[in-house]
Amino acid sequence: MRNSAFTNKSKKAFSLIELMIVIVILGLLAAMVMPSLTGKGEEAKRNLVCVQMKSIYNGALDMFKINNSVYPSTEEGLEALVENPDPEKYPNYSTSGYFKDNKLPKDSWGNQFVYINEDGSVDIISLGADRKEGGKDESADIKMSACK
Repeated sequence: MRNSAFTNKSKKAFSLIELMIVIVILGLLAAMVMPSLTGKGEEAKRNLVCVQMKSIYNGALDMFKINNSVYPSTEEGLEALVENPDPEKYPNYSTSGYFKDNKLPKDSWGNQFVYINEDGSVDIISLGADRKEGGKDESADIKMSACK
């Protein structure tokens, strides 16, 4: 009688065909979802760069101007916010600099920001993902003046 009890039980498992169908369905779902997710990472990096540039401008650069009545020149660059480039020109320079830990911030791709001062009109630029001047689409430069 024991043998008859074992023969009545059926094995419950997935067949190879059923597993293949599930894998194909998961692949199709991934193919539909991934393109919409991949662009979001770069968009988030670009948005973060705009936030960083505005933070530099509204924080360190404004404090520099309050203390010294002018923004640093293009030649002095953002480095002027870490170390006084000319104690005679900037006698009211903050003794601790204008960045925490005296480190220049970097953009989302690990690059230094480009600083331009044209007769008091200041702009900060990130070279973007390609780390080169110019570029299109995701590789385009990001200017603070163009940030929303």
